[in-house]
Amino acid sequence: MELCSSAPPTSFYLKSCVVSPPISSISLSNSLRPAKGFTSLRISRACRQFSHSPRKLSICARASAPPAANDTVKEPLPADLVVQETQEPNCRIRLSIEVPSIICEDCHKRVINEFMKKAKVPGFRPGKKVPESILVSYIGKDGVQKAIVEAILKRTLPHAMSSVDGRALKDSIRITTTFADMEKTYSSLNILRYELIVDVAPEVKWIPEDGYKNLKIVVELDSEIDAKTSAERELRRRYKSLKQDGSEVKNVPAAESKGFHFDTEDGDRVIPGFLDSIIGIQGGETKSFPLVFPESWKQEDLRGLPCQFTVECKELFYRELPEMNDAIADKLLPGCTSIEQVKESLLERCLELEQTAKDQATDNAILDQLREMIQVDIPQSLFEEQGRQLYGARLLQIQANMKLNEEQLATLSGPTAVREFLENQRENIENIIKQNIAVGDIFKRENLQFSTDELVKEVENSVAEFKKHKQEYDEESIQEQVQEVLEGAKVLEWLRENADIEYVTK
Repeated sequence: MELCSSAPPTSFYLKSCVVSPPISSISLSNSLRPAKGFTSLRISRACRQFSHSPRKLSICARASAPPAANDTVKEPLPADLVVQETQEPNCRIRLSIEVPSIICEDCHKRVINEFMKKAKVPGFRPGKKVPESILVSYIGKDGVQKAIVEAILKRTLPHAMSSVDGRALKDSIRITTTFADMEKTYSSLNILRYELIVDVAPEVKWIPEDGYKNLKIVVELDSEIDAKTSAERELRRRYKSLKQDGSEVKNVPAAESKGFHFDTEDGDRVIPGFLDSIIGIQGGETKSFPLVFPESWKQEDLRGLPCQFTVECKELFYRELPEMNDAIADKLLPGCTSIEQVKESLLERCLELEQTAKDQATDNAILDQLREMIQVDIPQSLFEEQGRQLYGARLLQIQANMKLNEEQLATLSGPTAVREFLENQRENIENIIKQNIAVGDIFKRENLQFSTDELVKEVENSVAEFKKHKQEYDEESIQEQVQEVLEGAKVLEWLRENADIEYVTK
């Protein structure tokens, strides 16, 4: 972020802080660039689940709260600053700084010297000493004063931040005093006063202490992910598709539906009793019967609800299918020469999908439990960063699904829409941040590591993907994001190895 003056030859830039209040808006040209979003990263199979799972660190949320790197050299000051520190809620610290006149005068001299070197004042050769009164008159008193105030800020800010070095969160520093007020104080008193707020890394409290080391996890698995059942279902689907009437076969939904084909072999996928109730129905016939949705029904608002079903049969149909033998193997799955090979290939695919679903369900259960085991204050800057990233990802998805005109895009990207999203999704955002902080804390506590080779390889793979699709990217951001994914993957791997995990099928 930068603070720049309208003064002529010289401008000063303050890194990692802003003077005006932040604007809660989304910029498609910056905030939603692929380099800034996690969704464009391609991570190897070893850690891809962690990076892409919507329940995990999927939208560039930091696993730990990294301190802001103070890369500004602290120039020696001719006197000490007066700094008062006040602790505020949500890991925020307010610093009140007073810069004595001796420092202000030194900065004044430096600015005048810089102007003398660069200003081309009529009647004076370049580099020749120009009387200060003539120089100020040529440049303008306001321009010189703005440059001096900026010079004071630039020089004193690193010293003012000394008390929070190593704790300040990146990009959370904000000067709350207006520039006009700083100019007024300097002009009238020849000193400078300003206040800034900064968010610091939150302290994590585990309940119980080190409770994450002995997790007892119960993971509920959906019966539909069973590999053998899924493989058999997929084979049956492919077999039926060899010769159909061209219409799409749909499952009976929970709500009213008209004009669909119902396959009696899919009776186990509809409400219990439905298939038995329509056995024997003829074309043009209507049957009405009562059924109760079971308590295990997926749609929660229908569980236990008694309903009266009315079914009108418009047409009965059946399929004439070729004999299930090796002759149709290649049609069922290209490249296969036998039915047995088809079955093995489908089972192998389904086993991989089953393991992926099982691993994701396990990670989600672990993260849910971690979230409940920590107490932590969430810095506002961290909340807003995570929220904007989630909103940015949602906006990208909307753009991918439908074309938005400029007016719609401006409305959805504006501060009002972003603020509403942050408030409506506050609980979800805070839960994600808690999980991320817990993961980062475990990574540090347990001294977990990943190799430099892993990091370099993943960064190279991600950069190659951006180049392949001719997308802009920032390699430093990619490296940070890849590092976070690798850290998270290591933590979840460690937790799975050390937790007592029980799997139950629902």
